[in-house]
Amino acid sequence: MIESGDGVHLVDVDGTRYLDGVSSLWCNVHGHKKKSIDQAIQKQLEKIAHATFLGLTHPPAIELAEKLVDIAPKGLERVFFSDNGSTAVEVALKMAFQYWQQLGRHQKVKFITCAGGYHGDTLGAVGVGGIDLFHTTFKQLLFQTIRFPNTYAYRCDQTSVLEECGAHVIEEVEGILKTHGHEVAGLIIEPIMQGAGGMILQPPGFLTSLRTLCDKYNVLLIADEVMTGFGRTGKMFACDHEEVTPDLMALSKGLSGGYLPLAATLATNKIYEAFLGEISEQKTFFHGHTFTANPLSCAAALASLKAMERDKVLEKLSPKVHWFGNALQEFYKIRQVGDIRMIGMAAGIELVQDGATKEPFAPEMRMGHRVAEEARARGAIIRPLGDVVVLMPPLTISMNDFKRLVRIVQESIEAAVSSIN
Repeated sequence: MIESGDGVHLVDVDGTRYLDGVSSLWCNVHGHKKKSIDQAIQKQLEKIAHATFLGLTHPPAIELAEKLVDIAPKGLERVFFSDNGSTAVEVALKMAFQYWQQLGRHQKVKFITCAGGYHGDTLGAVGVGGIDLFHTTFKQLLFQTIRFPNTYAYRCDQTSVLEECGAHVIEEVEGILKTHGHEVAGLIIEPIMQGAGGMILQPPGFLTSLRTLCDKYNVLLIADEVMTGFGRTGKMFACDHEEVTPDLMALSKGLSGGYLPLAATLATNKIYEAFLGEISEQKTFFHGHTFTANPLSCAAALASLKAMERDKVLEKLSPKVHWFGNALQEFYKIRQVGDIRMIGMAAGIELVQDGATKEPFAPEMRMGHRVAEEARARGAIIRPLGDVVVLMPPLTISMNDFKRLVRIVQESIEAAVSSIN
């Protein structure tokens, strides 16, 4: 039962301190009680806590929109606010669909999605999700999508080499687009790394190839950067690794530094202009939420982005990322560590019964959960994805705390697997 936070630590009601090993579900950037963000929220609270964004606006939202356009991939020049990752994706899907309808391309009503993809828990986001455990129950409620395989090289049917696996997937995507491109509104992807699907990496050039194919077959590219945005992969946005500009980009989690609910969907001017017209044409994007662009959330987000610049957060990541990659290689000494997938400050460690055979643990053994319990007993909070142990600390974690966190996770894996022998 967490009562407070202090830097990269969570503190429970008994005063026990835990390292926040998953950034309070992948969203905390600077640690807890960041003074400049606290002060920004307090300052805004002296003015107004909330005002509707329907028909009105306010300075924090205007300043934040300008800032997002400034740091986003070139060409994303319009911002539509909402309040969480799922809604950011919902907005992107509805915009993509309505865009084609308003251009008279009424047959473009389908979406191409990736196996293992996760885009949120509202029905539109579930509709483009690719995790059967989460999504199959709601199948009858969902719209039609076309799914392509992900780049899960560790369990790829054709090759265990990531680049080769990626090439096979791109071939399949092009085959889908050749056949269905005329009826597809958009292709949605978690760029560079899939999150909830198991921390699945994409090879270099994969995102660029998707951009090229979407252009070739006249399909919108939607980047879900809810998890990967705001420095998590080592750059401000995952798309920056390949200098790719999607047509629509969904943001949330780290947007407010992990402080308050806030989301944004960024779009190109090409998308925006399709919604302009006479009142009689009814081209408006009729979508809104009560707490859209909440002033407190926007103030927190502005303060977080200013802190990233002032504290040179991205510039200081390189040595941490380099050390992280090397440290994780030591985990392969544990026979039950099958695969490690890592980029920037995000990693997934896949546990198996035997690294040589890749045989998974039986689900009822809950091996990932056992590791999380062992870590908690040692002073760290982590949350696995099945038997993939996730490490994703706040970006500003000190090297001493980082080393302690990685050591705790390694010891926890060793303790968990030894308990079944």
